[in-house]
Amino acid sequence: MRTDDDQFFPPFRPRLPWFGGDLQTLRNILTQTDADLSPWPLERIQFAMADGDRLIGALHRPGLESPGKPIAILIHGLTGCEDSIHVRVTAHHLLRHGYPVVRLNLRGSAPARPTCRGQYHAGKSEDIAAVFEQIDEPAGIVALGYSLGGNVLLKHLGEAGMAARLRGAVAISVPLDLCAASRTMRRPRNRLYHDYILNRMKEEATAAGAELSEDERRTIEGAKSVYQFDDRFIAPRNGFDSADHYYRQCSSREFIDGIAIPTLIVHALDDPWISPNAYLEGDWSRTPNVRLLLSRHGGHVGFHGSGDTVPWHDRCAEAFFGSL
Repeated sequence: MRTDDDQFFPPFRPRLPWFGGDLQTLRNILTQTDADLSPWPLERIQFAMADGDRLIGALHRPGLESPGKPIAILIHGLTGCEDSIHVRVTAHHLLRHGYPVVRLNLRGSAPARPTCRGQYHAGKSEDIAAVFEQIDEPAGIVALGYSLGGNVLLKHLGEAGMAARLRGAVAISVPLDLCAASRTMRRPRNRLYHDYILNRMKEEATAAGAELSEDERRTIEGAKSVYQFDDRFIAPRNGFDSADHYYRQCSSREFIDGIAIPTLIVHALDDPWISPNAYLEGDWSRTPNVRLLLSRHGGHVGFHGSGDTVPWHDRCAEAFFGSL
């Protein structure tokens, strides 16, 4: 169901001076916030994909003080990686509460580029399905995905249904409708966001280790928009007719009805990157296993609230995982 103030979770109130969706979105970049993960030694792990590529994860364990907690897999968003600020902050919060954590790098993202010839996209749910199959934890698995990573996670859950190997999942600031998200990102008011993301997409896709033809490399370098990048590179490389076809086939809103495990979706109505229409117009009564938590404020993977330096979405995720 849709709710602006779920009594199970603390209400969200923006923290001074981070008022408005843009400042909530940009706060971590503007302040260079980070999270010290050194108290929990890092172990490198690899996950084999069917085609020979290997995804890379950063595993941290909290010690023996909190036995029985499931392992939490964190899935970054577009052009992100294990070192995205919000991934590190979430990892810190969950580790403090006794959860083992894997900061997963999707296919071709920074640390996984040398071990991957291919590239992730918003619908490549088979990759995270393979990751979950390779994790053997007595207490089980939970997962949290941000933005594009959240879309991939929700798509996987809808495809897997009762066969999903997770105890629960959380998705933050997800573009449920990729077509609408693409249109929103192309608005003039989002030009700076758009150009920043496009440049990072190009750098990521052409980094050393990527298996590209000369035509593909020229296509990537010549893309004038994220839409062109998706239309001329991502779509044909992955068997889609066009960017629109890719967006339609991979939008997680088409898969939500099939979700059979407890799932929390957190989104802000003032997210500058994602239109709220897919959230407001959805028939959430058809998804009894999905809990939708909508906030009037919070930006895109922001949720910097008053009364606590831990982002609100992280507090909600930990409370949700603890209730399973």
